[in-house]
Amino acid sequence: MFVLGTARSGTAALTRVLSLCGGALPPGMLGAMRGNPRGFWEPRAVNNLNDAILYRNGSTAIDPSLRLYEEGVFNAEEKAACTAEIGAFLNTVPAAPLVVIKDPRITLLSDVWFEAARLAEFDVVPVLSVRHPEEVIASIGKHMGASPELANALWLKYTLLAERHTRGLPRVFVEYANLLDDWRREIKRISAVLPIDLNTEDDGAIEEFLEQDLRNQRYCGPVREPFGMGWNSAVYDAMRSAARDDRWDQSVLDCVFEEYRASERAFRTAFEDSREHVNSMSFMFFRPSLLKLTRGVAAMAHRRRGTWA
Repeated sequence: MFVLGTARSGTAALTRVLSLCGGALPPGMLGAMRGNPRGFWEPRAVNNLNDAILYRNGSTAIDPSLRLYEEGVFNAEEKAACTAEIGAFLNTVPAAPLVVIKDPRITLLSDVWFEAARLAEFDVVPVLSVRHPEEVIASIGKHMGASPELANALWLKYTLLAERHTRGLPRVFVEYANLLDDWRREIKRISAVLPIDLNTEDDGAIEEFLEQDLRNQRYCGPVREPFGMGWNSAVYDAMRSAARDDRWDQSVLDCVFEEYRASERAFRTAFEDSREHVNSMSFMFFRPSLLKLTRGVAAMAHRRRGTWA
């Protein structure tokens, strides 16, 4: 079982509850920190592996672009290498009916993770964590120091990819607020939809873990749109409906994804082009002092033509 979603979207709480309901966790967990005092429930080996794959392909966990999904980035050789590396990790997980693996970066690399899991003869069952974008943006800003714009772009990217890359698989959407309000109901939903056997007998440990102070960011207002495109509300409405088992329109997410991809690629190209010019030797000629001198010389040279004063 893979727990997917944006960082700070409730993936840690969901993973821990699933583990207390019978899911086995890999060894070597990332320990608790001030920003997450109850633990991340992520294997350090998975963090390191995903960081290495992203880095050698020109990306990171906080890259808002979709460069990884452009044609030619992951060629057959790179996919085979990634699959082999992930497969080596999967050989270390406990031999149990249900193994729960969580690292938000898997959302970015789900194709190779799912393929490696299948080759290792695991059944792939994704659980997607859903949370109000304003709460995620505020939490990322507080704990990672990211601007609201970057945090928003990351929420959009991770949420869209989590949904898009799990189509055709048995999957379930779980909203963080719903998990805190009634975890038994959500565990029952997961068991019914996937279907898998989850044991809720250790309810005391779960209740203690899910104390209400676990939710530091609370937002009940309308979804804000810093990019001015209506993307946040469209995506959150769809994901929230999915987490309530209501009907939702997949084509809405397709539309947002294509608009985000086109806009992101265009701005990225413009920014990269600008950066190349800034870093080139020709940039020295754009120094204000040289530009002033150049314009003065040009004025003297063209004065006779009547177009320069």
